[in-house]
Amino acid sequence: MTNTKKQTTSEKTFRLAGLAILTALIIVLQVVTTYFPTKPFAVTLALMPIVVGSALYGKWAGAYLGAVFSVVVIIMCAIGGDVGGQMVFNANPFLCIVLCMLKGSAAGFVAGLLYSLLEKKNTIVATVVAAAAAPVVNTGIFILGLLAFFRPTLQAWAGETDILVYAISFMVSINFLVELIVNVILSPVIVRIIQIIKKQK
Repeated sequence: MTNTKKQTTSEKTFRLAGLAILTALIIVLQVVTTYFPTKPFAVTLALMPIVVGSALYGKWAGAYLGAVFSVVVIIMCAIGGDVGGQMVFNANPFLCIVLCMLKGSAAGFVAGLLYSLLEKKNTIVATVVAAAAAPVVNTGIFILGLLAFFRPTLQAWAGETDILVYAISFMVSINFLVELIVNVILSPVIVRIIQIIKKQK
């Protein structure tokens, strides 16, 4: 009975330590990449630790890490670090916050859910799918949110271009593709990290 309790306490400590490290990594990565010259929106590299966390600790941990990422995004929007995000924030702060929290949390949750469903069949496939799902969900919800609630802002960016064409051809092609490619390319690294950490449990 005592051994079981010790093991449980050890596992909880290990989990908390792991989440703390991933939380710090997400904050640092998101702040740094916010200032990359990929305007109007910064490329998100913080999705990788979110995928790692969701694979290691489950979909709810993924949702938590996604929420951490979202909070940093909101702060960057509010202070002007993210130029495009600031325009969305200024247009409607409440909806901007809701949209940011939803897209980040959902990205982590879905990545964790898909990983858990595929892990027993093939760890590599599970990781690649989870890594690809995170930017798809993150960008997809953001685009849908802009189309639904921020059409005037989106139209201002698009100019004479149709806003749907603009959203797909510009916002998705640059930011989304970079995020997707980076996540998929780094999938073997993610697999290795997961394997090493799981052995230490």
